[in-house]
Amino acid sequence: AEGQAGPMIIARPAAERGNVSAGWLQSQHTFSFGHFHDPKWMGFGPLRVINEDRVAPRGGFPPHRHANMEILSYVLSGALAHRDDTGSEGVLRPGEVQWMSAGHGIEHSEFNGSDSEPVHFLQIWIQPDRLNAQPAYVQRAFDPAARQGRWATLVSPDGAEGSIAHTAAGPTRAAARPPSPRSCPRPRG
Repeated sequence: AEGQAGPMIIARPAAERGNVSAGWLQSQHTFSFGHFHDPKWMGFGPLRVINEDRVAPRGGFPPHRHANMEILSYVLSGALAHRDDTGSEGVLRPGEVQWMSAGHGIEHSEFNGSDSEPVHFLQIWIQPDRLNAQPAYVQRAFDPAARQGRWATLVSPDGAEGSIAHTAAGPTRAAARPPSPRSCPRPRG
C-alpha cells in the first residue's frame, strides 16, 4: 500500500500467524487458510496465501487440484519435490523458485525430496488477473551471491532483473532478500 510518505509496511508478527501441526507438517499461515480463519487477515489485494511450511522426511501433500491461482514456492532449506499432471516435475533446493500457474486446472503433488532431512519452504498464492489460462510451470535457481544482502526480484510480469516472467498475476512482484549475518539471531549456549 502507498501512503503519503511512500510505501507502507504492515507488520504481521510470527506469533500472530495461524499454526497448523499435522505430524509430518508444521505450517504458519499469514492469511486465513484451511482451518485457520482470521477475518482481519483474508489476503492483501491479489495476494491470498503466504505459508511457511516445514515438511518431515517422507512427508508431503498427495495429488490435489488447483485452478485459477498463481503458486510460488521458495525453498529455504532441504529439498521439495513436485509432480503434476502436465508432466512437469522437479526438485527445488535452497534458493530455487517454482512458479506454477494452475490456470484452468492442474493436479499436482508436493513432497519432501529427502528421506532424512526436513524441507522448509515458503508458498505464496496470488489471484491471477485472467481466469482459465493454460497451466504453466517454471523452476529457476538464483545465485545467492548475486543478491547477498540486497533485495532481488524473483518473479515479475516482465522478467525484470532476470526474474521468472509471468503474465497472469498482473503487476505483482515477488522479491527475496537473504538475511545478513548481522540481522540473524545467534544461538545461545
